[in-house]
Amino acid sequence: QVQLVESGGGLVQAGGSLRLSCTASGRTFDSYGMGWFRQADGMERELLAVINRSGYSTAYADSVKGRFTISRDNAKNTVYLQMNSLKPEDTAVYYCAAAVGVSMPQYEYKFWGQGTQVTVSS
Repeated sequence: QVQLVESGGGLVQAGGSLRLSCTASGRTFDSYGMGWFRQADGMERELLAVINRSGYSTAYADSVKGRFTISRDNAKNTVYLQMNSLKPEDTAVYYCAAAVGVSMPQYEYKFWGQGTQVTVSS
């Protein structure tokens, strides 16, 4: 069992930056791949970025590629999402999730955080 807690959300102007953090409980954080998702009002949940257990491999949705960066610090049981050049359409609740699976295409997200609101004003 893994418990995840996100932080770092808030209100930012378009063009600004935020860094989200997701800290996991337990001693098996490096056993999980990690992903960041978001869900805007009336929209389906969207997978934004994925990082493998070691942190050496990442993948991004086209909507955030070049603007967002996922990273992790296994010593701190934390995964990050650095978000730059934010746009009003990035407004959503952002979630981190822990995945099991041999490789990123096979990840199944088993544990979820409670979410943190990001609002980008124009």
